[in-house]
Amino acid sequence: MSKLALLSVFDKTGLVEFARILCEKHNFTILSTGGSAKTLREAGISVTDVSEYTGFPEMMEGRVKTLHPKVHGGLLCRRDKPEHLEEAVKNDVSMIDLVAVNLYPFEQVTVDPNCSYEDAIENIDIGGPSMLRSSAKNHASVTVVCDPDDYKRVLNSLESTDEAAKLSLRKQLALKVYLRTSEYDKAISGYLANQQDEPDMDAITGYPKKWEISLPKVSSLRYGENPHQQAALYGNFFDVYEQVQGKELSYNNILDITAATYLIGEFEEATVAILKHTNPCGVASADTIVEAWHKAYETDRQAPFGGIIITNRTVDDELANAIAEIFCEVVIAPRFTEEALLIFSKRKNLRLMIAKDGVGPEGLREMRSVVGGLLVQDKDMKKANAAEFHVVTKRQPTDEEWASLLFGWKVVKHVKSNAIVYAGDRRTLGIGAGQMARVNSSQVAVWKAGQSNLKLDGSIVASDAFFPFADGLLAAADAGATAAIQPGGSVRDAEVIAAANERNMTMVFTGIRHFRH
Repeated sequence: MSKLALLSVFDKTGLVEFARILCEKHNFTILSTGGSAKTLREAGISVTDVSEYTGFPEMMEGRVKTLHPKVHGGLLCRRDKPEHLEEAVKNDVSMIDLVAVNLYPFEQVTVDPNCSYEDAIENIDIGGPSMLRSSAKNHASVTVVCDPDDYKRVLNSLESTDEAAKLSLRKQLALKVYLRTSEYDKAISGYLANQQDEPDMDAITGYPKKWEISLPKVSSLRYGENPHQQAALYGNFFDVYEQVQGKELSYNNILDITAATYLIGEFEEATVAILKHTNPCGVASADTIVEAWHKAYETDRQAPFGGIIITNRTVDDELANAIAEIFCEVVIAPRFTEEALLIFSKRKNLRLMIAKDGVGPEGLREMRSVVGGLLVQDKDMKKANAAEFHVVTKRQPTDEEWASLLFGWKVVKHVKSNAIVYAGDRRTLGIGAGQMARVNSSQVAVWKAGQSNLKLDGSIVASDAFFPFADGLLAAADAGATAAIQPGGSVRDAEVIAAANERNMTMVFTGIRHFRH
């Protein structure tokens, strides 16, 4: 006895082969509509139009064609309930056992900045999601396909006699339908929200009153931060990066790559940054990228072991040979020369990542899970701008000090709080991160500089938040710093400024705090 399959798709990839096998091997009769029916007929496949089956014509430029009881009755009828089956016979409703539907390309159409509101509305699919949802609800009896990639799985299932496996597949496909229709509805609601004269946003923050997330799974990860934690990657990470060598990325690699990308985005001149556990342990700018590498590495020769290296210039053979002398996990660059790739190829596990042109993280919001919910904030993209800063001491910075102050301010923004950075001549000299007291971060930075035999005489000190007491500033002066940059805003600012003046230091208040918890 012939079974019914309803095929009505926008994406016709694999449709003809799928329908042909359904007809020739599995004795299906095909119901279809519009362009799908035309494509199948042109391929020599017999098709019954849905309008012929329902006895009701397509209407209103195709807006109404499958919204009919003979269609949805055939999808929703429970085969295990005699009263359902009796009503189906009474109303001439045939069972539809298989449905393949994919939706109008609303997301693709509306991403075009030239898309008109009318075009967007006309690309909202109504009949498609309705059929998918009806079929998925009745997956105990109906096989529903919303993705052409699943055609082969369905055809293989039709060959099987394992009813449990068939039901398992139908459940998987039903779940996929509801994930797809949820994503589709979210895209539509998001578009319509952006078209409102008075969008449903919080008046103060400009954030939506309901935060929703729907991201595709990119890959399962071997584990999370530690081997006993499971993890997965969602979203569009690989729209931003291309991996050209090395073993798969770990959870921690991805966190470090993200931190490195934001840091390097602060600089336009040739710059290298080395990070460990999302903290920079060496950053330098120079006239050549190789010189920048050597200066960055000199900041701390121990911490880079197993770290992340990022540069905003092409990695050539000279830089590749220098980097290859140490063990690191990831190297990120806009480009690698063939010679550099050959050098790195000797270390098969080293991950090489290309940061793609024109695609970056600017404007993203950050999300962090908390007990019972989610924290969302704008990414800290505030750039260093000397025109907005204020010199609060008697002595003005020299040109050289200004250059170092701006450099240090760019780096300290990307160091975990409490953060202290000593810098000079476009390079970091000592970095103190994550201490509970700011003066301790300064002590760590001074100790680190000493370990690397780097002198702090004439350096600048950058602090991500205000010095709450004069002791932190005095410690920097004792270490050799002649200039300081900090947000200001402490109730003891006057004491700190007085301490700077007593030591003939120059100090700049930015009015901007850069905490990183």
